[in-house]
Amino acid sequence: MNRLNKRAFEFLRAEVKRCTGDSPIDKVEEEIVLKRLKKLRSQEGESVKLDELRENIVDVLPQFSEKIIKQAAKLNQPPGILSKITGMAIFFGSAAGIIWIINLPYPMIRRPVARVAPILLLPSYISMDNDYRQAIRNVEQADQLINNATSGADFTLGEEKVKAAQKHLDGLPVWFLGYEPRFYCSLFSCSWKFTLDEFENARANVARMEAKVFQEKNGQTGLEKAEESLNQAKTQYQQASNPTEKQNASASWQAALDQIEQIPPATLAGKMAQTKLQSHQRDFEKLVGFAVDNQRTGSLIGAAQEFAFAAAKASQNPPHSATEWEQIIKLWQEAINRLQQVPLEDRGYLQAQKLLATYQTNLGIVQTRLTAEKESVEALDIAQKEIQDLLASVPADANSLNRNSAISQLQGIIDNLRKVQYGTTAYRKAQELLASAQNKLNQLQR
Repeated sequence: MNRLNKRAFEFLRAEVKRCTGDSPIDKVEEEIVLKRLKKLRSQEGESVKLDELRENIVDVLPQFSEKIIKQAAKLNQPPGILSKITGMAIFFGSAAGIIWIINLPYPMIRRPVARVAPILLLPSYISMDNDYRQAIRNVEQADQLINNATSGADFTLGEEKVKAAQKHLDGLPVWFLGYEPRFYCSLFSCSWKFTLDEFENARANVARMEAKVFQEKNGQTGLEKAEESLNQAKTQYQQASNPTEKQNASASWQAALDQIEQIPPATLAGKMAQTKLQSHQRDFEKLVGFAVDNQRTGSLIGAAQEFAFAAAKASQNPPHSATEWEQIIKLWQEAINRLQQVPLEDRGYLQAQKLLATYQTNLGIVQTRLTAEKESVEALDIAQKEIQDLLASVPADANSLNRNSAISQLQGIIDNLRKVQYGTTAYRKAQELLASAQNKLNQLQR
């Protein structure tokens, strides 16, 4: 190693020329100092120190700047470890930058390098080969996980594989497809056989799987929200303290069931929803349906009691005409019809049957009263007609009256009047006519 390096020598020579003029003496001084510096420059050994530099200069050029001497001494020092590391870092950084640039996925840069120094392109070849291998592997795994999923975890892992496949496909430049670098393939086994069509198919397959994952996530989110709403509605229904709260809770419950039913059946979430829907519907029918049935039964029994009350009220204060009894019968029949609609499995069935027995008994009584009313009115009408016939047959001369015929006619009238039953609208009139006919009969029989 030279005792005075080139940088320090050039630095000092420039200052020497500046300090000397054009006179012959100055030229001599300049030549003396430069000879000394050149001598140091040619010597091998330890680097010249500050004091030695000063001795070789200031005795000839006392005006020489001390600052310049110190700077030259510093420049003459051998580089330290940090400087070496910095230099190496700069060197390798520059080399890495150059390699990075020539490995960019641009054919106009790569192809000239591939002809001259193909080894410099090795990093990008390795990266592309890895992207190809990983793209193929992740596409196949994603396809298996997503298209043959059996649980939500399969879709979660499949989504990760789709993202990885997309990332590696993005790392394959289009010009790379079908291109096999001879140098790389001579060192490693080339595995890519992508064509542009296959590349586009892979991208399309990834896009389809992304769409399917998106639909599945929406379906899963919809199922989770619907089940959350359903559980809330179920709890609200069980804790409801009045019919209004139960009705609101059952409406929310039914809305949640509708949401579950609307999840696309083609998704895994939809298939799971259909399975869960059956169980949820059974719970709904068991709780809400039972309450609805009980409410319906209560309504039927209540309606029957209203008709029965109206029938009983209309039956008060007899006698009543046949038309009135027929209306009362209709009311009892309406009450009975309501009770007969109560299903056997309902909790109110026993109560309905007890009322039904009572109402049918009352209906039978009213039907009997109707029959008695009709028969009594008919008997009274016949008796009154016979009375008219008897009066028409009585001669003006009482001595010429056929007593036996009159007695026979009166007896027939009495028999018909006695057919009029108690409690009918015809009974009072029949009793009056019966008393009169009996009196006439007694007179004729004397």
